Amino acid sequence: MTEILPRQAVAPSVFRRTLARHAAGVVIVTASSDGVPVGLTATSFASVSLEPPLVSFYVDRSSTTWPSLRGAGRFVVNILADDQSETAARFARRGIDRFVPPTAWHLDAHGSPLLDGASAYLHCLPHDTIGIGDHILVVGLVVGADTLRNPNPLLYHQGRFGRFQPHE
Repeated sequence: MTEILPRQAVAPSVFRRTLARHAAGVVIVTASSDGVPVGLTATSFASVSLEPPLVSFYVDRSSTTWPSLRGAGRFVVNILADDQSETAARFARRGIDRFVPPTAWHLDAHGSPLLDGASAYLHCLPHDTIGIGDHILVVGLVVGADTLRNPNPLLYHQGRFGRFQPHE
């Protein structure tokens, strides 16, 4: 016999604590908004579709970066390497200029900021946004991709950044 679950949602503190057990890859989404670089850290990045090539990430509705990012005509998903935890933490902070040293970055041919040291870049055009709960789901159409160096990903697990240790 199947147990019927209650219709009341789990408490946010329980939900957060439970999801902390799930390791997530870390990306920084960057764009140029009126010539000014903007970016934010996301641990909710996912592949959506191969045909067409779509990716997604979520942004908190209270994000102060989202309005500028939303207004950009394109964005880049910088897939972080396992040695970029300080960069990820910097881009997760509010109220700072994330693009001053020690952040190393440059512009691509389209004027989008690329973070030096990332293991890969996905160049995207906005495809769709959907409001879901207290977040916004952002879907991008991938129009270019580059893999660069260190293939080991930066992970986020139990409130901390870390590295992947493959089984031998």
